[in-house]
Amino acid sequence: MTEIRTTTAGSLPRTPELLAANAARSFAEDGLTPVPSAEFDTALAAAVDSVVARQKEIGISVPGDGEYGKAMTTTYNYGAWWSYIFHRTAGLELVAEDTFVSQPPTARNAEGLTLSAFGERRDRQRFPDVYAHDPEVNTATPKEGALQFPVASGKLSYTGGALIASDVENFSRALRDHGYEQGFLTALSPGSGARIQDRHYGSEDAFLEAWATALREEYRAITDAGLVVQVDDPSIAENFDQIVPEPSVEDYLRFTAKRVEALNHALEGLPKELLRFHLCWGSWHGPHTTDIEFRHLVELMLDIDVTYYSFEGANARHEHEYVVWDDVTLPEDKVIVPGVVTHSTNVVEHPELVAQRIRRYTRRVGAERVIASTDCGLGGRVHPDIAWAKLESLVAGAEIAARR
Repeated sequence: MTEIRTTTAGSLPRTPELLAANAARSFAEDGLTPVPSAEFDTALAAAVDSVVARQKEIGISVPGDGEYGKAMTTTYNYGAWWSYIFHRTAGLELVAEDTFVSQPPTARNAEGLTLSAFGERRDRQRFPDVYAHDPEVNTATPKEGALQFPVASGKLSYTGGALIASDVENFSRALRDHGYEQGFLTALSPGSGARIQDRHYGSEDAFLEAWATALREEYRAITDAGLVVQVDDPSIAENFDQIVPEPSVEDYLRFTAKRVEALNHALEGLPKELLRFHLCWGSWHGPHTTDIEFRHLVELMLDIDVTYYSFEGANARHEHEYVVWDDVTLPEDKVIVPGVVTHSTNVVEHPELVAQRIRRYTRRVGAERVIASTDCGLGGRVHPDIAWAKLESLVAGAEIAARR
C-alpha cells in the first residue's frame, strides 16, 4: 500500500482568540504598519500551536500554519492571503479613492492587454445582480475589518523581516512540538502583488521586477529555515477574467509569461525541493463562468521552477480538468498537489468521493507524486466547523485511496 499524503492550500479557520487579537492591534500613522505588541505575539504563537496540533490530530501529512500570521479580524475574509503583504512592504500608500473596486491598475500593458478594475470583471458583468446582492459572492470590497488596498507610490522594499521571522519561529516550534518534520508557509507572488495600482514605476516590467526583488526576501527567510514556501499566485489564472474584452488564449499566455518570468527570477537559487506553487481561479463563491481552462495554463504552470504544484480540482467549475494529465507528461522530479475537497461549497465531501478524485490523479502520474489537498484555503471561506470536517474527509479519503 502506497501512502497518499495530505496537505492544505494554506488558510485555515482562525481561532476566536486570534481574531480578537488582530482586531485589537494598532497601526502606525501610515495605516499599514502594525505596531509591535507582546500581547499579540503571545496570542499568535498560541494560535499557531493550536492549528498545527489540530492538523496532527486529524492526520494531515504536510501541515501549514493556517496563514495565521496574515491578519483577519472576522470569520469570513477572502483576501488575507494577499493583503498581509501590505504590512510588510515599503513604498505603498493609502489613498482616498477606492482603488480595489473602480480604479484600474496602471502601467500593466503587455501584448496590448491591460487589466481592468476588479469591479469590472467579465464574470461580474455577466451576473451583475448576483454580485450586487449576494453576500457570498460580493467580494468587490474588502470585508469589514479588512485592510484597505493601497497604491504603489514609491520604491518598493521588503520591511517584513520581523514579521516573517515570527511566522517562522512560531511554526517551527509547533512542528517540533507536534512531531512533524516538515511544513509549509505561504507567500505572495510578484504577479499578484503587481495587481495594485502603480503610481511610481510607470512600467509593467519594472513593477514586476520590484515585487520580485521585495518578495524574494520573504521566500528566502522561509527556505533558510528549512521550511517549504508555497507561492500563492491566483494572478496566473484569475487575470483572464479581469481583461476586457476577453483576450485570445495566445495573447493571454504571452501576457502571463511575464508573471512566470518574474516569479522564477524571485525563486532563483533557492532550494527547489522547498518550493511549492499554488494556482487558482479566485476563491470567492461566484459563478466563475469566465475562468480560463486549465488545459491552456498547465504547461506554463510547469515552467515555474518549483517541485510541487497545487491547483483546484474539486469544485464544480474545474473538477473535470483532471484529464489534462492524459496529455501532459509530469516531469519526473515534480509532484502535483490537486484539490480534492473544495472551499466553494458547504457540503462536506464523502470520503469515497475524495478517494475517487485522488485515484484519478494517482492513476495518471503515480501515487508517490500526488499530495491530496484542498482547492484553496478553507479559512475565511466556509464556517470553521465545516472546514475541519472537510479536512477529516480529506484524510479518510486518502486512506481509502491508498488501500485500492
